Amino acid sequence: MREIQEFLAQWESTLDPRRPERAHPPAQVLGYGEISTVLSIDHPLLREYALKRMPMFHHRGEVDAYINLHQTYLRHLQDIGIHVPETHLLPVPRHPQGYTVYILQKRLPSHAIGNHLIRILPLKEALSFIFHVLHSIRLVFQYNAAHRGTLALGFDAQISNWAVLNVEEGATTLPREPILAYFDTSTPLLQKNGREQLNPELFLRSAPSFLVWIIRLFFLKDVMTRYYNFRLVVLDLIANFYKEKRGDWVPQVIQAVNTWVQDMPEWSGPPYSVDEVRAYYREDAFIWRFYLAARKLDRRLHEGLGRTYPYILPDNIER
Repeated sequence: MREIQEFLAQWESTLDPRRPERAHPPAQVLGYGEISTVLSIDHPLLREYALKRMPMFHHRGEVDAYINLHQTYLRHLQDIGIHVPETHLLPVPRHPQGYTVYILQKRLPSHAIGNHLIRILPLKEALSFIFHVLHSIRLVFQYNAAHRGTLALGFDAQISNWAVLNVEEGATTLPREPILAYFDTSTPLLQKNGREQLNPELFLRSAPSFLVWIIRLFFLKDVMTRYYNFRLVVLDLIANFYKEKRGDWVPQVIQAVNTWVQDMPEWSGPPYSVDEVRAYYREDAFIWRFYLAARKLDRRLHEGLGRTYPYILPDNIER
């Protein structure tokens, strides 16, 4: 990994975040997150990897704290029985200051990713996939319950964070024993003795400068705590069916999930409804559309002041 790290340090200096395809060598954007971008880079060292680029660290102390926390978070997921692909975190200095952390994983075939699967599988198979994801979610929250007061893991279980490693391309059925992988671990939410270990200010680094105080005051606590709530994590998973253009399946998914959770001793809260899921999705979609528009404005303000804007933004997002 040392050779790759040295290459990325040189490559980062050629990157224009507005035009990653013009870097040397060029990069292709595989996906966008709220605080990161997933890239592939056309170089022999990196052709088999997906790279999540996170340019939000001010100094090496922040980098080291994040890497240590990430390693701890992965160990706990492995203790639970959740498979995470081999993952490497490589920090590189960013000009003129700060650090970018690249999270490297072997590229997974696109046909195996969860959001692709629910677009090609029939409803019965898609529900089977969701039940396997729900089982993994339950393992996390059983683990949290067993360590209540001392340790808790936050868990973002949205469909696009999962892959079925042994599904064949073009298949319309799942393997008899699907092997799930959870691969988006860039936000290692972990509480010890009730205190969040991930620096919340990292979430604000990518936020538009003129919105930081509003987000810190009104939204940051919700973002930092929602993934510790079993019911909200599952609600977000169901709402993904709207995001992935399978809103026609939401009533059947809700019925199946309500049946699945009703006898769980660790479950609390009312059954899900279509109105609740639709309202959650619409609010979430509006927030992220507005947030992207604000980030684009912030990028223009940076450029107008002659400052580097380090984040790669999509032209549009589909929600």
